[in-house]
Amino acid sequence: MEFLTPFFTQFVDELGIVHLTFDYVIMIGIGIAFIYLGLVKKFEPLLLVPIGFGMIIANLPLANLSSQSFGADGLPGLLNKLYMGVKYVVYPPLIYMCIGALTDFGPLIARPSTFLIGAIGGQLGIFTSFGLALLAGKIIPGLEPFSIKEAACIGIIGSSDGPTTIFLTSKLAPHILSIVAIAAYSYMALVPLIQPPIMRLLTTAKERVVVMEEAKPVSKRKKIIFPIAMAIVTILLIPGAGELISMMMLGNLIRECGILERYNDTLQNTFLNILTLLLALSIGSTCSAAVILNLKTVVIIVLGLLAFCMGTVGGVLFAKLLYLTSGGKVNPLIGNAGISAMPMAARVTQKMGQRYNPYNHLLMHAMGPLTASTIGSALVAGIFLAFLM
Repeated sequence: MEFLTPFFTQFVDELGIVHLTFDYVIMIGIGIAFIYLGLVKKFEPLLLVPIGFGMIIANLPLANLSSQSFGADGLPGLLNKLYMGVKYVVYPPLIYMCIGALTDFGPLIARPSTFLIGAIGGQLGIFTSFGLALLAGKIIPGLEPFSIKEAACIGIIGSSDGPTTIFLTSKLAPHILSIVAIAAYSYMALVPLIQPPIMRLLTTAKERVVVMEEAKPVSKRKKIIFPIAMAIVTILLIPGAGELISMMMLGNLIRECGILERYNDTLQNTFLNILTLLLALSIGSTCSAAVILNLKTVVIIVLGLLAFCMGTVGGVLFAKLLYLTSGGKVNPLIGNAGISAMPMAARVTQKMGQRYNPYNHLLMHAMGPLTASTIGSALVAGIFLAFLM
């Protein structure tokens, strides 16, 4: 029977469970927690469920199901192939095209002042965390300092825009992509928990009940001209943002022209769902124990949360400024939509507004700063690329 011993030893050695370490168990537990939040707590299940599942299978030993895995034949594994859409920045611009098809720029065109909430106020979180990331290595013992490229990628989490975060990090610091992407999408999913306390803290009872006048209707001609003009102007000024802005404006032009309904329906539904699934699964598959379980990850998660909170603070404070300069016609609650967590932030605005005034309808008013922030964060990413590539 001794001749069977080598075969038995080889068989046992090829069992994944034999190589299951405590680090793997922790990551599998985190993946299960993501799925729980998505399915039970209903926190962005379209994102958290595939991210969580990808995280689980990426940490099953010997399965070659992480984004870095290669098979015995030396060829990329399944998740490695799907990850190419992230690595070569294919998914984010295409998702932006779908976002453009979903976006109504009418509220922004009708009330241009709200552009400032998203384009300026909502970007506070990006630059706050960018600066703190550069200082972190000097003030946290044992932490390897972040490079300026890494700091920019950490700061962009404050945009609360997953595709923008992935777009910039894939180009500047791909080695921290998994951590940054998980932080961005996690905080996007937790918008209903994170933003309301900040909104209550920074606004008064009088401000919260302000009823905003319905914006004037915007003509179809203006809605068609807007994406064309926006693409030309912004890309001429900041070419680095061209991949994102051009696709977003193409999607919006398809939406508004009125004669490309087949494209519009596909972009808003089937294509967006496929891209979201592939992107979320790919991001989850990058989260191996070796990459995630270290001090740098903890610091990035904390700085990402700070970026998210400061973006909300900046948006609300800028909306308060508009409240004062408009003679009380702007409800500062719409400032939380200064971060481009679309459409979750606008839903929070609506829910908060109706909580304090049942006759208040702030959803469409919040879409102005929300769409402005999406454009603004893409432009900030383009600026970072221009100076740091």
